[in-house]
Amino acid sequence: MFRRDGEAGTRYGSGTMTRIFGGSPLGVLIRLALLCVIVGLILDQLDLNAFELFRWVADEIENLIRNSADVLRLIGRYFLIGAAVVIPIWIVMRVLNVGGRR
Repeated sequence: MFRRDGEAGTRYGSGTMTRIFGGSPLGVLIRLALLCVIVGLILDQLDLNAFELFRWVADEIENLIRNSADVLRLIGRYFLIGAAVVIPIWIVMRVLNVGGRR
């Protein structure tokens, strides 16, 4: 249903608990419980558990941070090597350009 201001209204009323849960609290809890059982069954069949999953995510984040540090270190090294060539050339070109304008 639509209200006068154009926003969709809820079918379950406008109580605080209904707004917090996104529907009837009992209905939402039943759906969540059923979803938990289904996901638990699938993870069990795949021989996974939540702790292994969280450990895997933490390991991947740690690897990403470690590899990012290596990449930043490598970029910094390339920057310094390039700057050792580019900055002196730029200074010479600026000096020659200023001398040519007089």
